[in-house]
Amino acid sequence: MLKLLQPGTQPLGQFDGLDTEVLTLKGGEVVSFASVVATSATDKAAADAFDGYVWSASRAVVTRNLSTSVRPLMLADDGITGYGTLFGTVVGGTVGQQVNGPNSVTGAVLGPHTATGSGKVTCWDKPGLYAVSLDACDPSTTDGLQPTYALATGTALTYAPTAAAAASRGLLTPVGSALANSNTSVVGRFVEFVTNGSLVTTPNYLVAALNSPSGNVSSLGPKQFAFAVFSFNPDH
Repeated sequence: MLKLLQPGTQPLGQFDGLDTEVLTLKGGEVVSFASVVATSATDKAAADAFDGYVWSASRAVVTRNLSTSVRPLMLADDGITGYGTLFGTVVGGTVGQQVNGPNSVTGAVLGPHTATGSGKVTCWDKPGLYAVSLDACDPSTTDGLQPTYALATGTALTYAPTAAAAASRGLLTPVGSALANSNTSVVGRFVEFVTNGSLVTTPNYLVAALNSPSGNVSSLGPKQFAFAVFSFNPDH
């Protein structure tokens, strides 16, 4: 999920997403433009997408399958988790096993991907301060964009390029990581990890049971980080 903290004034726009990728975007992936043959048999799109063209037989789409030199670089802002799907998520399930936490969703999502209706992706290209949920970052605990890996404020961030596995392409990752695969195109700088910021309910790390079965009165837990905050300033 992409969260807009202090973004540029406007997104660059909404563009048709590549059919094989658009409904798997989580939000926060680095994307750019590519071209496809301008027929619905090749790649489906809303009618207005066929009004433009690259040359007589092609039109533009948004993709996260990126080379290390492709430009412009943008942030995708479409997904499912955290985007307010129509009916939310299941809570309960068999004997109450499906319980959704601040950083986890175990219940089924009851609603479509935000790109389902139009097939389009909202793309942000302006420099600014953004946050991306940790499920849409490099998942490596040893050199990825996760709280379990020691990252200094100001660490250069890049993206997983074409050479990465299909599900990992476009994910933010530190320069020099395995997922970066020698990609040194800096798209931003890491600032910090933060929680989901909710003050509506008491967060888990402030809860302690005075009559805990374990007898441990000081059972306060650590904060649960949910987002990586970064300054986005790609080289266009």
